[in-house]
Amino acid sequence: MSVLVIKNIGTIFTGDIESPSIEGPVGIIIEDGKIRAIEKESPVLADKVIDANGMTVCPGLIDSHSHPVFGDFTPRQSQLNFIESSLHGGVTSMISAGEVHLPGRPTDPKGTKALALLAQKSFAKARPAGVKVYGGALILEKGLVEDDFKELAADGVWLVGEIGLGSVKAAQDAKTMVEWAKKYGMKVMMHVGGTSVPGSSTVTCEDCLVANPTVACHLNGGPTSVSVDEARQVIDKTECAIEVVHCGNPLTAFEIARYMKNKGILNRLIIGNDAPSGTGVIPLGIWRMVNFVSSLCGIPAEIAICCATGNTKTVYGLSHGMVKVGDYADLQIIDAPMGSAGKDAREAIEVGDIPGIGMVLIDGIVKTQVSRNTPPPVRKVIA
Repeated sequence: MSVLVIKNIGTIFTGDIESPSIEGPVGIIIEDGKIRAIEKESPVLADKVIDANGMTVCPGLIDSHSHPVFGDFTPRQSQLNFIESSLHGGVTSMISAGEVHLPGRPTDPKGTKALALLAQKSFAKARPAGVKVYGGALILEKGLVEDDFKELAADGVWLVGEIGLGSVKAAQDAKTMVEWAKKYGMKVMMHVGGTSVPGSSTVTCEDCLVANPTVACHLNGGPTSVSVDEARQVIDKTECAIEVVHCGNPLTAFEIARYMKNKGILNRLIIGNDAPSGTGVIPLGIWRMVNFVSSLCGIPAEIAICCATGNTKTVYGLSHGMVKVGDYADLQIIDAPMGSAGKDAREAIEVGDIPGIGMVLIDGIVKTQVSRNTPPPVRKVIA
């Protein structure tokens, strides 16, 4: 049994949209990688103590939309260590929306099943830079039958990559496969909007309404979006999670976030990167979107962070994503960046500044201290 204490925390952003912040001073006790207690400062025996020095603690960011292949390499941009770079942007886990960039990607039923199973098992055994990559998102191809979904689910595959990447494009064909996937406990993503890169498809609002996925992917486009009116139809006529991404249309993202804020349904909003893509690799993409929806849409920083942490945890049924007793301790310690108009992390985010990251932990283990990608924080973590 190992015990880690993070003390002298100024504020905790919990990631829980029902109770999004705890004001300090407060401490977190972590035992064997999980949060055991959150309490006011009190003596405790610990193997290690980290002094947050008045900084803010929040969950590690969950990138709800990534396109990895295998390991920490993307053939899409011929780039090594893009996942490690995301760790330095506060990302502690990534959800695959389909390993579509694999050179020579198989498109027959056996091949698409094999790719999903291989990616799932590969990332389950190897965490690039410690980041939890949920790989193995089945790309829907014509010829798949119900027993294929049953078989894959029994083998641990639980994601369906965004519909529109494969040969299944007609809404009714997609609807049938979505029903099979959900029957066996899978979470289903669906591309919504115009074509992203050569080989992808245009998927309309009506297609999404018919198919009824778990997540309406990049409703602000990836990068070409549906109209704002169509986006509102998806929001109003479905109960699916609504995803906005960095590699998308910023105006539509603004309108979606503001609309959901006004309707009081920000619990359905999640944030992804949609990288690697034609737009590139953006290690700070999730933080940039958190800042975007907070500073431009008037959403409090602690609520905007929920859209990139706890909301995504809830949608995908993860065991991390909140600063909550029982959750795995995937955390980041942040502060206002040097030179910001904000005096702390909350104010910096709300004026549009990416916070300085002082430390990132996964399962209670320090994975990086001062980020190489963010501006340095005003204060320093004492470890």
